[in-house]
Amino acid sequence: MKKIFFFFLILSINQIQSQISGCTDPLSKNYNPLATINDGSCLYSNIKIKPESTQKLSDSLTETSGLIALDNLLWTHNDDTDTTIYGLDTNGKIQKKIKLEKVSNTDWEEISQDSSYLYIGDFGNNYQGNRTDLHILRIEKNSFLANQPVIDTISFSYSDQKDFTVQKPNSTNFDCEAFIVSKDSIYLFSKQWKSNKTDIYTLPKQAGNHIAQLKQTIDTKGLVTAATYLESKKLITLCGYTKLGKPFLYLLYDFKNHDFLSGNKRRINLQFSFHQIEGITTTDGLHYYLTNESLIQKPILNVPQQIHYFDLSSFLDSYLHK
Repeated sequence: MKKIFFFFLILSINQIQSQISGCTDPLSKNYNPLATINDGSCLYSNIKIKPESTQKLSDSLTETSGLIALDNLLWTHNDDTDTTIYGLDTNGKIQKKIKLEKVSNTDWEEISQDSSYLYIGDFGNNYQGNRTDLHILRIEKNSFLANQPVIDTISFSYSDQKDFTVQKPNSTNFDCEAFIVSKDSIYLFSKQWKSNKTDIYTLPKQAGNHIAQLKQTIDTKGLVTAATYLESKKLITLCGYTKLGKPFLYLLYDFKNHDFLSGNKRRINLQFSFHQIEGITTTDGLHYYLTNESLIQKPILNVPQQIHYFDLSSFLDSYLHK
């Protein structure tokens, strides 16, 4: 009996010793080769990358504000008035247009998808911060591709917004421009204009009226404007820009379940200035397309609407193929 007891005692000790928490990413500054459990502590050097290619978009897309990959095209939309969804090739040329009927575009800021639906977020709220009609259009995917979109609506409010008085422009914490859709929920990434942080809210993905529950806050040190998600790979890539117009990517990966901040958090600066990056998509987690709105303030700024291609293989290949 004593032998059996000591056997299980030694086995338990070995199991405890084999579970070492620490940074598990070899690309980090504080990688621990003995660590077996990623505790989210990885630190990274500052880095700046440039696009592999950049193409100007059609003048129909001066306010491009979201991007997904679907049916061999990249789909985008404008963020004001226009209710057409545009299908682009990888050079940014318009190949298809699908107009959504009987809906309006107050401030469409993002497009996302799951296996059955497209989702368009009409939740831009930076002007006065007091919108009470925040919602997401849910479009049955097969009907969309058949150019006969069947649409319903997911309406919501923020669990922690109690003040609906008019705010100064670009001062609210309730201005979402990015979201992702998982198998069972929607996750909103809302800008904190003053602090440059990002609040993460969770929301049911069924039509109806809902309360978006505050889940986490992340210090992105910039304004997040778009997101893309590979659920099976536990990889979220956010994009945005600082108040000085400096664009960046923010990677969240190797997290536990839907605790997005429990894994690696890496910020990557993009090597062009004064670009209002608004859309991002990927199909493999390595190769990304991003779009920026037109930003013209003559004689200082003259940045046209564009699509950019980035290769993040050097940052994510080892993680995605481990």
